[in-house]
Amino acid sequence: MAENKLLRRAVVISAMAALVAAGAGMLHKRAQPNYNKDRRFKSVCPAAKAKQINMKTNQLVIIRHGESEWNKLNLFCGWHDADLSEQGAKDAINTSAIALRESNLKFDIAYSSALVRARQSLSIILKELNLCDLEVVSDWHLNERHYGNLTGYNKRDLANKYGEEQVQSWRRKYDVLPPAITPDNPYYHSIRNNPSFKNIPAAEFPDTESLKVLMQRVIPYFENVIFKQVLAGKRVLIIAHGTVARALIKHIDKVSDENISTVNVPNSIPCVFEFNMETGEKVGKTTFLADENFLNEQIQKTASIGESNK
Repeated sequence: MAENKLLRRAVVISAMAALVAAGAGMLHKRAQPNYNKDRRFKSVCPAAKAKQINMKTNQLVIIRHGESEWNKLNLFCGWHDADLSEQGAKDAINTSAIALRESNLKFDIAYSSALVRARQSLSIILKELNLCDLEVVSDWHLNERHYGNLTGYNKRDLANKYGEEQVQSWRRKYDVLPPAITPDNPYYHSIRNNPSFKNIPAAEFPDTESLKVLMQRVIPYFENVIFKQVLAGKRVLIIAHGTVARALIKHIDKVSDENISTVNVPNSIPCVFEFNMETGEKVGKTTFLADENFLNEQIQKTASIGESNK
């Protein structure tokens, strides 16, 4: 892929190293893990990659949807079907589509969740790239994590009531389940009766999910459906959600259960992975197609509990 203006200024980082550093307020350009000391990472370092001149590789692009109306209101959203905000629609063009175009990235197939904010983001991006005829698959396995009975509540209001540590635990800990949604939650029935979810087996319809539980549906779908396309040479775009992106980063970059709690994925910024098509191993470092300062700003925004609307 040809060098271009955007790629020359792209922040090239290991997903785990940079996003964990950002969680601690220490984002550094070109930060990367020490592969000699930390064997959890299977990425091939640039020197090793250079020796594999004949290696066939393919890329995968993952984008978290643009800002939704509930993102704007700082509400736990999960499986509630919130639309994109006006800003989210603009970001799908000005952040996502422009970055993909300037990077000269091409696609053969696109995947999204069954939630409208992901589907809207994908539709805007494809229209902007003149790819309206691209094959598109929307599947509930890529849905955002179900936030249980937190759905519809303002994050800051809950932090004021239960403490920031508890709210951050619900948001980011690997195996912490929020309270299960109950029929008296205002959004229980709209979620249960969403036509987009009609084909979900009753036994698999969640009432709450941790990241650990979410990975039990996301990773098998990724490996058995999406990643097979990547290894077959298809150029794949995924439009999903923050927790789904964290699940894929954890899986691909072998992030520990503990460290994943500090990983935050911002809206709209494309994240590019490259893989050896023969071995399936990740090659080199993950690339975020954004200016470093903007990336840092958006990660910090995502990490924050935010403000009350009262």
